[in-house]
Amino acid sequence: MGTLRLVAWDAAWPERFAAEAARVRGALGERAAAIEHVGSTAVPGLAGKPVLDLAVAVAGEPAADECIAPLQALGYEYRGAYGDDPRRRYYVRDEDGRRVAHIHLYILPARAWDEKLAFRDALRADPALAAAYQAEKWRVAEEVAWDKAAYSVAKGAFVEAVLARLRAEGRLAPAAPR
Repeated sequence: MGTLRLVAWDAAWPERFAAEAARVRGALGERAAAIEHVGSTAVPGLAGKPVLDLAVAVAGEPAADECIAPLQALGYEYRGAYGDDPRRRYYVRDEDGRRVAHIHLYILPARAWDEKLAFRDALRADPALAAAYQAEKWRVAEEVAWDKAAYSVAKGAFVEAVLARLRAEGRLAPAAPR
């Protein structure tokens, strides 16, 4: 069981993302159709784990496979397909024994890519929603005794409710079976 660590918003997170995205872009070149800052570190004012989340989009399976070696050369550990979505690959990077970045690599088109960006954008656009999410994160962290894995699962209901609202408002395509 990993112990969760939540911290207050850090104004350095956007700069850290920009530097890391530049490293990733340099390694992947045109294989990366897009690199986006996602997760709590991408939402100004929002507390979160002090770990950068990068979402990288690629055009197809061959491009995804071609990203493995360059990302490993940057110090990322390739974890393979992530969860139940075969169009999503996962990488982690640690420094001095501490996780500093995740890469969620999506083979487009990918529903999870659209959802990740829509959720981020909703939080950025609505301070009340961001505050509610932050309160939920702290509540869930306490409820699961700061267990990382349980935390990720437990806050999922909040995320899914926001995504359902975005779909109902026409700001996100209807959910299709995975």
